[in-house]
Parts: sequence; structure tokens; C-alpha cells
Amino acid sequence: MSPAKEEVTSEHAKKQPPKAPKEEELSEEDQHLKDELELLVERLNEADHKVDFYQQCLTTLKTFIKDSTTSMTAVPKPLKFLRPHYPNLTELYTRWNDKSDSSYAAIIIKLADVLSVLAMTYSDDGKKDSLKYRLLSFEEPISDWGHEYMRHLALEIGEAYQESLGSEDNTTDRLIQLALKIVPFFLKHNAEADAVDLLLEIESIDKLPQYMDESTFARVCLYMVSCVPLLSPPDDTSFLETAFAIYLSYNQLPQALTLAIKLDDESLIKQVFEVTNDDLVHKQLGFILSHQYSNFKYPGDNPEVQETISNSKLHEYYAYLVKELNLLDPKVPEDIYKSHLENAKFGLGTSGSIDSAKQNLATAFVNSFINLGYGTDKLIQTEEDNKSWIYKTKGPGMISTTASLGSIHQWNINDGLQHLDKYTYSSDDEIKAGALLGIGIVSSNVHDDVDAALALLQEYVSDPNKLLQASAINGLGIAFAGSSNEEVLNLLSPLVSDSDVSMEISSLAALALGHVFVGTCHGDITSTILQSLLEKDFSQLTNKFVKFMSLGLGLLYMGKTDQVEYVLETIEAIEHPINKTLKVLVNICAYAGTGNVLQIQSLLQMCTAKPKDVLAEEKKLEQSEEDQKKTEVKEENKDVEMEDTESSDKKPEEKEKPEEAEEEELDGEDSDDNESDEELYQGIAVLGLALIALGEDIGQDMSLRHFSHLMHYGNSLIRRAVPLAMGLVSASNPQMKVFDTLSRYSHDPDLEVAQNAIYSMGLVGAGTNNARLAQLLRQLASYYIKSPDSLFMVRIAQGILHLGKGTLTLTPFNSERTILSKVSLASLLTISIALLDPKSFILSDSTTETTHQLLYYLTPAIKTRMLVTVDEQLNPIKVNVRVGQAVDVVGQAGKPKTITGWVTQSTPVLLNYGERAELESDEWISLSNSLEGVVILKKNPDYMEVENS
Repeated sequence: MSPAKEEVTSEHAKKQPPKAPKEEELSEEDQHLKDELELLVERLNEADHKVDFYQQCLTTLKTFIKDSTTSMTAVPKPLKFLRPHYPNLTELYTRWNDKSDSSYAAIIIKLADVLSVLAMTYSDDGKKDSLKYRLLSFEEPISDWGHEYMRHLALEIGEAYQESLGSEDNTTDRLIQLALKIVPFFLKHNAEADAVDLLLEIESIDKLPQYMDESTFARVCLYMVSCVPLLSPPDDTSFLETAFAIYLSYNQLPQALTLAIKLDDESLIKQVFEVTNDDLVHKQLGFILSHQYSNFKYPGDNPEVQETISNSKLHEYYAYLVKELNLLDPKVPEDIYKSHLENAKFGLGTSGSIDSAKQNLATAFVNSFINLGYGTDKLIQTEEDNKSWIYKTKGPGMISTTASLGSIHQWNINDGLQHLDKYTYSSDDEIKAGALLGIGIVSSNVHDDVDAALALLQEYVSDPNKLLQASAINGLGIAFAGSSNEEVLNLLSPLVSDSDVSMEISSLAALALGHVFVGTCHGDITSTILQSLLEKDFSQLTNKFVKFMSLGLGLLYMGKTDQVEYVLETIEAIEHPINKTLKVLVNICAYAGTGNVLQIQSLLQMCTAKPKDVLAEEKKLEQSEEDQKKTEVKEENKDVEMEDTESSDKKPEEKEKPEEAEEEELDGEDSDDNESDEELYQGIAVLGLALIALGEDIGQDMSLRHFSHLMHYGNSLIRRAVPLAMGLVSASNPQMKVFDTLSRYSHDPDLEVAQNAIYSMGLVGAGTNNARLAQLLRQLASYYIKSPDSLFMVRIAQGILHLGKGTLTLTPFNSERTILSKVSLASLLTISIALLDPKSFILSDSTTETTHQLLYYLTPAIKTRMLVTVDEQLNPIKVNVRVGQAVDVVGQAGKPKTITGWVTQSTPVLLNYGERAELESDEWISLSNSLEGVVILKKNPDYMEVENS
């Protein structure tokens, strides 16, 4: 084809109109439906008919649409065919509405009803026509239009509600009324999540309980509780309160109690107990409360219920568990170390192992951890006292070794006090101090009426001997953690404010009070600690123990986000770098377990902040070369002038030093302390990331990613804190990705980073006996054979890994990971804060300070991971249960299985992290919704045993 012809052809093509889209070929049935619908629209637009005729046409039109929208898998054909006529029908509505004839009122409402449904398929550019016409036809029933229409309407209601907030008309009230018509439909048609989301959008979640029934309440509450970590205040609280009200109204008391504990409201806990008079149910509620180490006082008159709350029989059930699991034979640390494997690798005989007081102390700790709660061991309790392991340690090490007797008899106060009693009369101050600390340890988490620990320790709180005084204070802090005991307050409060008491004792007293009153926002203790910090001079605030006084204040506000502002304002008045540390500590404790994204962002910003000296260096580098040259020229001229004017008779030695140099000399001693104080808040901020991210699983995974970045780019203190934070976020949850990373950090050139990584490896596997972790720790023991401090930490990690021979846990969560225990979290945080400077505390060789006994602050965090089933007389019984990995069934249809990959076992059993148990048959009825801890079972009167043919 020639170019001329091509040009003509293209011009011709441009002039031709575009081809009309090819019409879809309809079946005979569809064509008939389309013709009928178009005829109805045409009749409605004709002006010469009576109102009754229009009414009939609209009724027919509605019938066509309704028949097709009850189940909407694709766009219904009537809506598809009517879509082109939507503008005509809206114009018709306007014409009819403009008429003054009252006879048109009924058909106007009916037409608006139809238009509301048609608007679903018509793009209205944010006009929300579906909602507009629905409000105009408010009296018409809406439940017949189908699920998809309801969802579309709910979406528009949510958007419109947000836009109408603050307006003076009654639009919001009308939207709420309309929404409350939709909610029952959603609940009836298995769309509980849609109903809850709609009420959340219109801020009316408190109206939900009136629409509940027996078939819907469980699914609704499960969805609401699972949403809580993703909601911001105050929606999270209102969700919990609504779910609590629903559970209470349907007599689901264990679930209601867990929500009352989560809300941290004692009046709600009391309300749960008052709903029923059944003593057996009260005892089961008491067992649930005992997991929290609660100080709740039972309002009834049955002493057995108070016993269940105060853990008085915990040692009996634990003894039953270990007997059934055949774990009664005491282990020695060598069973854990397997030193013959370590030494063979390096060609050492048994004589090659380090036999020092420090390693003997580590062995005492390991012995107490692995035999915790068993009442017997082969190391400390020997027939001949002079051969006891206590005498193989020295100085403060004897305190911790003697105190380990308390761990061995954990929860069994009577036996424990009998074994410790003889040591309280020892002439050796260290052994006597250890006995006092042991009294506190053996009483931990058991709050009976006698309070033997208080009676025995109170006289030593003001003892002139610092060893006895410090041990008594730490003993009280451990024994009464979470109990809010006012007598302990009266004993320790004067020590915090007394200016004549050493900083160590004041700080330990503040820490103990923080543990005893954790999460109570106690005003008197707050003002005492703040006043004490304000009155201390600059040198006292640089003391290494001040961080524990700060932590004591933070623990008071654990989980209290709404009451923390006032304290943060008061902290501003402290004119010392410690105020930064204080603010961060109080803030991270307040937001612990919330998963608050804004707080995590602000903590990450703190971690990237640079110290003053680094900033100064960067500023110098940023100066241009010209500015630097000008400065050099000026300095040269100045030197020449100085030489000319200087008197010749002045001797060189009389020349005055520059003022700056003098100041440097004066402040030289404190400069390191100030720098460490200024940076300490960054290390605490890293721990704060773990503390806040604990609240939900996605946050935990994301925090692990942040930690790897901080390890690469952070300063030395941040790097020291990262392994501790990784341990906190995964306590007793040995994930391969976490402990492999920690294993890598355990060979870090910075020994303190390596030591913290080793401790965290123990924390991650606490009480699990994880074989891979045990092997890694044995390799580390060989690697650090000539480094006493690192080897000490390896031993501690090995002890924690085999906690209670694998029957205990350090996870701060209870009740199928739904409740975060403040007492447990406070304990884990205390050890982490101490390990920010391991050389000064846990690994200290000081003969005057009782620093490594801080490790015993782990005691309140230790829990059993058992499931023991008991009968109505609280005697243990054997029942078959299925134990498997817990499955999240939120929002799933039908009755899905809540566990997967289960194994059938006979109780008592051990539950690992993320596992759930359920009864194998209907022979027994459980009084608790979750099988965990001690569970009371009743015989099912309707059960019929099926005989196998």
C-alpha cells in the first residue's frame, strides 16, 4: 500500500465513530426478566396513574429484588438490569417528594427503600446513597434485603458516624438507631464479628449484651477478647467490660474472672464470687486467682477457699506431680554439667576443672534451681553440717548458698522453716543472713494468715549489721511480692526516706516495696521514693544502686497507663541525668504488655539518640574547611599577642591553668558516671521494647527484628541490653531462631554482651530441658573454661534451663496466655536491670555487698506448668486428657477443634508453651474453662458409657 493510501485510510478511521460495545446475549428467561423490570420502571415514570397503581408496581419490583438478594454469590440480575435506570428513579423520588399530596407519603418511603438497595451497585463518589435512602425509609423492614446489603450499609454507617461527630443535629442518634436494627441480623446469621465491629464504629459496644443469647455469646466474647490487644484506649477497656458483663450474665464465671483480673479491678473479682454460693465453684475460682499470686480476700466464710487463693496446698499438688512423673530422686549439678564431656574435648582430666568459691557458688544456685520445690538434695542438706556445701563458698557467697535451702523447700513453709531455723542461730553473719533470705524465698507466692516470714524478718530490717539488714529486706520483697501487705510498707518505708541509711539499703527497700505493691500506684510509696530522690545530692545519685530505687517506683505503675502522667511531671524536678532513666522506667512499666505502637516508636527513637561527645564530634566534622582555616589564623594571631604582653618575670610553674582544664580535673572522677547515667536510659529503653511487645504475637516477632538492627548499630550499653530483651520476649519459649541468635551473641568480643546472651539462653529455655540448648550451653562451658565470670553465667543458665527438673516455667502469662502476671514480669525485669551492668551486680566479687543474691528475685516468677485434676474433695484423680498445640478458633464457623496434633495422656501432665488440654470424654465436667493448674472435676450425671462390641 502506498503512503498516500495509508494516510487516507487512517484519516477515514479517525472520522468513524467508535464501535458500540457488543451487547451481552441474554437467555430467554433473563431477557423476559429484564423486559418486566424495564416495564415496571416505565410505568412508575408515567404521570397519569393512581397511587395504588404505583404501590403495586413498587411491591412487584421489591419482590423481584428480594428473591435474588437473600443469597448473593454474584451480582443479582435484577440489580444488574435496574442499574442503568437508577438516575431516573432518583429523579422520580425527587418529583414525588416535591408533591404536596399526602397520599404519596407511603409510596415515597417504599421507593426510598428500593433506591437504598439499588445504590449498592451505583458508584456514588462518597455520597452514601444507600444510607441516605435507608434513613428516608426508616420504618421499612431491612432484614429481607440480604447479608451483602447489610454489610454495605454497616460500612456507610461507620463512615457517616465519624463525619457527623461534633455536629449539632441528631444525625448520630439516627445512625445509632439504624445500626441497632442491623446488629440482631448479624448475630442471627453467624456474623458476630460484623456486629461487634459496627458497634465499635458507632461507639456503642456497651449496648451489645441486650442482643446476646445462648448460641451467640461465646463466639462474640471470644472475638471481643482477641481484639483487645489491637485496640487503643479506652476501647480496649470497654471491650473487656462488655465481655465481662456478658460472661457474668450467662454464668460463665471462670471466663468472667480472667477478664476481671485483666481489668485489674478487685470489685469485679468480688462480683464474680458473689454471683454464686457454690463453694466448689468458689474453690475453682480460687485456683485461678492463685496463678496470679493475688492478695484477694475471699468475702465468704469458707477457709478452704482462701487456702486455694493463697496457694497453701500448692506444695502438696506439686509433690503429687513429681511423684507421678517419677522425678523424686534428687539431682546433683554434675548431672546437668556433664563435665566429663566438656573436659574430654579439651583433653583435661577431672582435676582440670576450676574449683573456686565462685564456681561453688554457681553450683549452689544450680542445685537450688534443679531441685526447686522437691525438699531434698544431695549437696546442701548433708548429714554432717561441717561437710555442707555452704562451707565451700566464702563471704557473700555463703549467703546465697544458705538461702538456696529456701528454694529447695519452695512453697512448703513448715518444712522449709524447720531446715532454715538452725542457721538463724549461726555465729557466722553470712550464714545467718542467708537463712533470713531463705525464709523469704520459701514463703514466696504463699500468702497464709500466719505470715511467718514477716514475724521472723521484721526485727532484722533495722539491724546495724548491713548483711543481715539487706538479706531481711530482700527476703520481705520476695516473700510478699504482689501481696500489698501494709505491715511490710510500715517496716520498709522509713528506710527509703532515711538520709542516714546507705544508698544500697534505701534502694533495696524501694525495690522490695515495688515488688510488694506492684501495679497498685501506691501514693505514699511514690511520694516517699520521689522525695528521697529529690533530697539526695549529686554524688549519691551516681551510686550504682539508684537504678533499683528507680525500678521500685516503676513497678508501682506496672500496667497503669492512665495514672502515670502525674509521676512523669514530678520526675522533671530531679536535676540529674537519672531523671531520664526514671521517666523511661516508669513509662515502660506502665505500658508493659499493651503492644502500644506509639510507645515502641518513641523507645526506638531513644535507642538511636547519640551521646553528647559523639554529637560534638559530628558537628566538628560538619564545619567547612574555610571556617577551620579562619579559626586557625585567629588562634595564631592571639598566641602572638599573648607572647608580646606576657611579663618576662613570671615563672613557668606559676602559670595558671585554664579554667576548663581545672573543671576537667574536678569533674574527672564523675564524668564516667554521668556518661553512664546519660546512656543508661537507652539500655532500659531496649528492655522496654520487649516489655511492651509482650502483649501480642505480631509485636513480638517484629521486636526480634528490631533487636538485630540495634545489635548492629547500637552503643555498648544497647548491645548489652539486646540479649536480655530477647530473653524477656521469649521467656520459657525456646524458638530455634531466638536461641540460635543468642548462641551467636554468646561469643561476642564484648564479654558483658556474651554473658547476658548466655543468661538469656537459659531464660528462653527456662524449665523446658531443651536438648539443643543444653548442648549449646555445655559447649559454652568448655569455651569459657578459663573465664570464671562467663563460666559462672553458663552454670546459672544451665540451672534455669533445667528448672525443677523440667516441671516449672518462667513465662509471665497465665490462663492460656490471656493474662499477664505483674508479679512475674516484675521479677524478670529486676534481673534484666541488674544485668545491664553484670560486673557490678550478679558477677560482683565484692565482699561487702550482697549483689548476686538479687538472682533470687526470679523466685516470684517461677510457676508450675502442671495440670492436676482433683475431685470435689480436692483429692487428685487420674483422668485421660488430650494435650496438643492450641489453635486460634476466633471467627471460625461451626465448632472447630481447639487443639491439633494431640496426644492422649493421663493426668497429672505437663503443659508446654502454647499447648492446651481438653478432657477426652464427657464422663467428667470441668469447673474451669481452661485445663491448667489445679482443675476441679465433677461427675457428669448424663454420661452413659458406650460398650465396644
